[in-house]
Amino acid sequence: MKKIQRSNNAASPRAGAGFTLIEVMIVVAIVAILAAIAYPAYTKQVQKSRRTDAKTALLDLVTREERYFTMNNAYTSTPANLGYGGTFPLNVLTSGTAFYQLNVTASSATGFTATATPVNAQANDTLCGTYTIDQLGTQTVSGSQAPADCW
Repeated sequence: MKKIQRSNNAASPRAGAGFTLIEVMIVVAIVAILAAIAYPAYTKQVQKSRRTDAKTALLDLVTREERYFTMNNAYTSTPANLGYGGTFPLNVLTSGTAFYQLNVTASSATGFTATATPVNAQANDTLCGTYTIDQLGTQTVSGSQAPADCW
């Protein structure tokens, strides 16, 4: 049997030629399609997580109002009475940026209304919008979705 010996100089015509323009354009198109699908889904999830922060802060505010009412037989609109520093509206901070502002309107012994209003990038949230809750626990939103879907 004869042994076939290959020469190192016998390289294929494309060896070391790199990618063709068509191959690069196909990859760019695929990445663009994936980005067009992924980015809106990502922003929707980020908005949803910010809504959770707002609801948590709003329910904490309601708990503080009820605790104040238990001790004083009246509701309050003063943040210091509820254990907060500063003045209303209070910012709901997510990693240093405010995406909601809390506010409460109290009418002494009759009741209160607490709201979480979207600000900055969250202001584009048209599904849920502003969250509102009162002393009876009535939960509403200003957006196009039903309150049950947002709360």
